[in-house]
Amino acid sequence: MNADLVVVGSGFYGLTVAERCAVEHGLKVLVIDRRSHIGGNAYSEAEATTGIEVHRYGAHLFHTSNERVWEYVNRFTAFTDYQHRVYTTVAGEVYPMPINLGTINQFFRAAYGPEEARALIQEQAGELAGADPQNLNDKGIQLIGRPLYEAFIKGYTAKQWQTDPKDLPAGIISRLPVRYTYNNRYFNDTHEGLPVDGYTAWLERMADHPNIEVRLNTDFFDTTQPVNKAAVVGQVPVVYTGPVDRYFDFAEGELSWRTLDFEEEVLDVGDFQGTSVMNYGDEDVPYTRIHEFRHFHPERDYPTDKTVIMREYSRFAERGDEPYYPVNTADDRARLLTYRDLGKGEDGVIFGGRLGTYKYLDMHMAIGAALSTVDNKLTPHFRHAAVLTSGGVDE
Repeated sequence: MNADLVVVGSGFYGLTVAERCAVEHGLKVLVIDRRSHIGGNAYSEAEATTGIEVHRYGAHLFHTSNERVWEYVNRFTAFTDYQHRVYTTVAGEVYPMPINLGTINQFFRAAYGPEEARALIQEQAGELAGADPQNLNDKGIQLIGRPLYEAFIKGYTAKQWQTDPKDLPAGIISRLPVRYTYNNRYFNDTHEGLPVDGYTAWLERMADHPNIEVRLNTDFFDTTQPVNKAAVVGQVPVVYTGPVDRYFDFAEGELSWRTLDFEEEVLDVGDFQGTSVMNYGDEDVPYTRIHEFRHFHPERDYPTDKTVIMREYSRFAERGDEPYYPVNTADDRARLLTYRDLGKGEDGVIFGGRLGTYKYLDMHMAIGAALSTVDNKLTPHFRHAAVLTSGGVDE
């Protein structure tokens, strides 16, 4: 194998590692991915009949306050000035989210100022003040009071987890943000926007280097192809960004994840919902939200008589499903510790990314973590012959 480094997975973490090692150190990097496309869950493509860019695995919104990450990503793409805003439909009415002063006043049919609203929420949250909440339902009430919790959080959470919040552990949520202003921007980061010509073009530019080879439709665990785990580990350094439990053949049991199902539809209208993402908080609506992708790029010349929507459904992942969000129960955390210990015994393998570390990572976080991996592990190894420490599951 003519490679100095093998990267398993072509998402943001894997491609950042590959690009930096190829450019900074002149390494020959082989990137493999079991999917038929580059980019992991950030992959986007134009819908065939409309040309509207669809985020194939759900909406991806780039935002960061990390100046190093911002400088890095701007080497590969320019960004629009898109600012993400989310609305939710509850009981036939549309409210801005996250919960803010506009949401509160609309819901209570009032005109509270910030301090009045704060006092109201504190009073309503006082219903369970001092109690030790034993489930997510009680924790939600304790955080923001019963009226707002039951309207905006309870039903949506039940659909997300396919479980009554009374049967979910309190530890799933630590806080529920409430803004006592009319600011309804979803993110508070310094930088925000969408890649001008789409995520896939951005990701392809990261991999566009003579020292980087990308092989798609290549499964690391398929022993019938040459770049498999048994043939590679111990022979060449590996950065593995797939599921950590799968790497060890689920030896310590399966980590639990939530997955998403999507239902795409092209409609013969120019605009379906007037915004990019609409949440649905009522339990009797089976989907959690609807994406309408034309609104991510109002600057583009999309058809005026057609639009693309995608309904999103959430459920617990089973083996073979695409894992999206770590459930992170106490059992999961204990199991992860055992995988971390196993990881330390792997010769020259670094576990990274969302799946490899069992952490939910926004895109900018995955990129930042990859840059740190290059700085702290790969550069000392390749430049100064430092021993490449294995593991990384706990990072």
